[in-house]
Parts: sequence; structure tokens; C-alpha cells
Amino acid sequence: MNSNSRLAMISPKWRQIAISAAIGLAVGFAVTVLSSSISIALAFAAMASVITFTFLVSSAKRRETKFELLWPDVVDHLITGIQSGMSLVEALSQLADRGPSELAPYFAEFNRRVRKDGDFTSAIAWLQKQFSHYASDQIFEAIILSRSLGGTHLLQILRMVGDFIRQDLALRKEIEVKHGWIKNSAHLSAAAPWLLLLLLSTQPATAAAYATTTGAVILIAGIFMTAVAYLWMNKLGALPKPPRVFGGAL
Repeated sequence: MNSNSRLAMISPKWRQIAISAAIGLAVGFAVTVLSSSISIALAFAAMASVITFTFLVSSAKRRETKFELLWPDVVDHLITGIQSGMSLVEALSQLADRGPSELAPYFAEFNRRVRKDGDFTSAIAWLQKQFSHYASDQIFEAIILSRSLGGTHLLQILRMVGDFIRQDLALRKEIEVKHGWIKNSAHLSAAAPWLLLLLLSTQPATAAAYATTTGAVILIAGIFMTAVAYLWMNKLGALPKPPRVFGGAL
């Protein structure tokens, strides 16, 4: 087994922990060189690790939710395909070639499953399970509903679902923008005392003060309060994820 294979086997969570620890060590070393204070360096190393881990987790969540921006395009492709005379299965299968590239492997597998056993409902359920998103649930449930009605209202239902998803995404984007500057201001407020400490740590008197037991207690308390405040700010600033009404039990 080569090194690339071993790296691929590492779970995302452990990669995030490893990266956070590495950055924490690097920051701790840099602060040690700057201030010659082990206690201050350890405090900055801990803070850097926590902030890095939180950032990586947030980035991973953003990558997970990037699919939601693609669903309006999926609806448009389905409508175009059906209007051009394709069957519903053909319209879904052609998304592997003409739809968003990020979703292509999933719809290619859908096509393979339908061709293999002809079970359309099972293949749709597989897609819902893979995407696990409220927007995709609405699209697939609309398809199932229309199919049960004979397909006569499919285009109308898809247009309605597409409009709803677009409006929902636009509203969430507007709220995220308004929350963004508040979160950034809060993050700067949390970082300001530590930036001041970093500047003061170049003074021998400051390094000596934090080398005492009292100084260490103050640093630990500061780390704890800053970490709690930082995590709480991120929690308050995060939009709640819409519930999966249809596919949650899959």
C-alpha cells in the first residue's frame, strides 16, 4: 500500500485534527521565538488549533451544502429534456452528461441501476439517500407524485418546485450576507486581546508575568472564554438547516 492510499484511508475528521495540530505547533513555535515565553506560546498554540479546526469543519460543511445551489439547474435540465420528448428516465439519466458535473456520477449510477433491474422507485430512493438534502427530496418526491398521477402534471410540478427552491436559496443567501458582517465583527473583537498580548509578549516583563502561576491561570481562563465565545458566535451565526420532510427516514 503506497503513501497516497494510506492518506486516502484517513477519515476527514482525523485529517482536520492533524492539520489543526500542525498549525497549532507552528504558531506555538513562532510565538516562542518571538516572546521566549513557553506559557504564552502554549496559549497561542491552543487557540490556533481550535480556530483552525473550527474553520476546517465550517469549510467541510460549506462543501457539503454546495449541491443545493445546483438543484435549480437540475430542474431546468429535467424540464428541457421532457419538453424535447424524452421519457422521465431518459431525462434523469441524461443529467450524467448534460447536468452539473458535480452530480454526474450519481445520475450515471442511477442510469445503471434502472437499466439493471428496471426499478425506477428504488433508483430514485437511492438518489435521495445519496444526496440527503431537502431540495433534492422535493424534486424526487415531485417526480414520484407526478408518476403516480400518470405524468400529466410533471412539468407544472417541476416548475413550481424549481421556483420554490430558487426563492428559498435567494432568501437564505440574503440572510447569510446580513449575518456575515456581524460574525466578522465578533471574530475581530475576540482576536483583539490576543493580538495585544502578542505585541506585549515581546517585552521581558510581560513574559515573566505570564510565566507565574497566576499568569498561567489567566491565560487558561482567557483561552477557555475565547474558545467558548468563538464557538458560540459561530453557532448563533449559522442558519438552521431545513428539515428533510420526505427523505429523512431513508
